[in-house]
Amino acid sequence: MDETPTGRTLQLLSLLQSGGDWPATDLAHRLGVSVRTVRRDAQRLRDLGYDVRARPGPGSSYQLRPGVKIPPLLFTEDEISVIIAGLRVLEAWVPDDPATSAALLKLDQVLPRRLRRRAAATALVTEVLQQPAAVITSATIGVLADAVADNTRVRFDYTDRNGERSERLIEPYRHFLRNGRWYLVGFDVGRADWRVFCIDRIRDLEPVPGDHEPHPFPAPSIEHWLTSDFGRATVGTAEEGGPRPSRGVISMRRRG
Repeated sequence: MDETPTGRTLQLLSLLQSGGDWPATDLAHRLGVSVRTVRRDAQRLRDLGYDVRARPGPGSSYQLRPGVKIPPLLFTEDEISVIIAGLRVLEAWVPDDPATSAALLKLDQVLPRRLRRRAAATALVTEVLQQPAAVITSATIGVLADAVADNTRVRFDYTDRNGERSERLIEPYRHFLRNGRWYLVGFDVGRADWRVFCIDRIRDLEPVPGDHEPHPFPAPSIEHWLTSDFGRATVGTAEEGGPRPSRGVISMRRRG
């Protein structure tokens, strides 16, 4: 039995979708939780837009009212496994953000029975043990993604590793995950140079309206840029006999 709130709520949704009036005690037994937890999970479903009706009293029960019928999504079982596993990873790495849990529940609502079974199985067996050094939110990801797609800048307050605060105007290029931490790569307008920012040190992130001519990224890839001392060194592979990245590159000293 999946003991995470999202996994448990998915199981509650699956039971309610089978139809009928479910006594709270039966749901609690099936889920291995208390009646109080069932009540809390039922409220989570309501918050996500599901019409869960409750009959109060000593013999309380729950029923899922019919909603809008949505055509089944055209995914294969393997594609669903990839999607669910990816969402479970994000759920573990962004534990306080409700967007991932909501996505899991809504996906379950529109899947046909065969794919819903695979999705539930994948959610049940996927465990994420490694915890991130720092987390980000879906809202932050969304603002950065929109800025890149719309060719706009972003402004934010930034605290560097020495505790010094500054306001930055940035042309965001990409964000990436490395060694358990999320980073933003962008052109710093005020410093007229490319910089790397720890996203968890960013505060008050907001888009800046207006188009601009973006600066071309100075390397064929972020990996190449990082391993070439931010474009200052020539990089070769071990097979080519080229130089290895310096310790400064590995520690990403040019942050912020």
